[in-house]
Amino acid sequence: MPNGTRTSRLRISVPADLSIHDWPLPYETRLRLRALDAIDLVVIHCTELPDMQMAREFGERVRHVEQATGNSGHYYIEDDGTLHRFVADERVANHTFGYNPRSIGIEIFNIGRYPHWGDSRHQRWTAPYHGAQIRSLLALLQQLRRSIPSLRFIAGHEDLDRRLEPATDDPTIMLRRRQDPGPLFPWDEVVPVSGLERLRPD
Repeated sequence: MPNGTRTSRLRISVPADLSIHDWPLPYETRLRLRALDAIDLVVIHCTELPDMQMAREFGERVRHVEQATGNSGHYYIEDDGTLHRFVADERVANHTFGYNPRSIGIEIFNIGRYPHWGDSRHQRWTAPYHGAQIRSLLALLQQLRRSIPSLRFIAGHEDLDRRLEPATDDPTIMLRRRQDPGPLFPWDEVVPVSGLERLRPD
């Protein structure tokens, strides 16, 4: 599929096999262990960064000093569908406030609003998700459902974190703190194929 073609024009076919490139974060073994049957949720994120190198750098940064760990998803999907695993499923990654112990975080590359995330004048999303990314995502979800039978729900980060914060250009304007995977993510195509129920807390 040519880059830039919207996924809504696709008939999504899920690959029979899936290649995952393990790329563990330096602090992965310091993340808390959990039983796989404690996981019932997948959270979809968008990197909102210009490339995977910067996404990796963000993931490696230590933000929780006591544990010497940082924030990241478990899986990262590049533009061409290449799939990386930063954190093992049985570890609790820091990716969604209030939902980490029960969830798997999947980050999909998209430039989003970079580098003006908090600027009220630059909130429009322009880059569609690529078909290769969505095919890899669906294949990953199928594999996760086989390895984690307790999986039941799927949500966007924006569904679960609805906190507001002042815009960087005008503090009188309050913006959503999270807008990922954003308005161009093809939920209507992903959810029916995923076999999971979309979670939207009140």
